[in-house]
Amino acid sequence: MAGPAMLPLSAPALAQESVPLDELLVSSGLGDKALGAEDAPVTVVEYASMSCPHCASFHKNTWKPFKEKYVDTGKVRFIFREFPLNTPAYAVAMVARCAPADKYHEVIDVYFNEQDDWLKPGDMYQALLDRAMPFGFTKETFDACLSNQSLVDGLNEIRTKAAEQFGVSSTPTFFINGVRESGALTLGQLEERIDPLL
Repeated sequence: MAGPAMLPLSAPALAQESVPLDELLVSSGLGDKALGAEDAPVTVVEYASMSCPHCASFHKNTWKPFKEKYVDTGKVRFIFREFPLNTPAYAVAMVARCAPADKYHEVIDVYFNEQDDWLKPGDMYQALLDRAMPFGFTKETFDACLSNQSLVDGLNEIRTKAAEQFGVSSTPTFFINGVRESGALTLGQLEERIDPLL
């Protein structure tokens, strides 16, 4: 499956442990995919690659209880940002962006939860298409989505800004009110960092 060209990642000149929240919250041209109250006292931004096993692990093991405890109760505003590391990750990020706007997070759910199935060797194109079709895609609209260069450019903008301005070099990377944390955090680790801010 042919994929979009990826920009090289350049390491930031100086890795910072935190970034100004007002700068972090400036969305890209594609706009942010956020959940939770806009006036929540804590904002968590996650940069993730859909092909990253650590990202899938966080999503499978921690995301649901984290969302129920913090996002659904108005304590945390959660922003998911794409940081695709390879062609399959670009493809899934593009499918999620092409899906109906209210289905974005459902699409992310499906591909993370079934990552072991669609990412394994074989007909990856068909595996990706099969998971997109329940969200209204046809082969034609799926192909059109994956050939949308402006969408590739938008994802590259998110990825490049994250790397160059915010020091993101691996996935998942979280920012909790601007403080950077790398790796698939457990619910306990998130509680330790979030509860003092509430």
